[in-house]
Amino acid sequence: MASKKKNTTSFDEHLTKRYGKRGTAKRTEFEIKAKAFLIGEVIKDERRIANLTQEQLAEKIGAKKSFISRIENGKTDIQLSTLYRLLELGLGKTVELTVR
Repeated sequence: MASKKKNTTSFDEHLTKRYGKRGTAKRTEFEIKAKAFLIGEVIKDERRIANLTQEQLAEKIGAKKSFISRIENGKTDIQLSTLYRLLELGLGKTVELTVR
């Protein structure tokens, strides 16, 4: 009984096929949007752990609920100062930055 070889690809290979090599405009645009989504998910998780609504978090940092919603859904790009306000002032967390 002959076995068939499975054609599997890594996630990075999949991204290269779909969005191009790292450093290309299309791939960079995808990676920026993916990171914005990830940041939004972190904020959403931390907000829920803090037992706050979007409206309550917005009030704590002087923003609108719709702004928090856009961030949590990865629909807006936020400045680093806004990220600090959200996490440190709004959620009582400490932000550390690592560059690799």
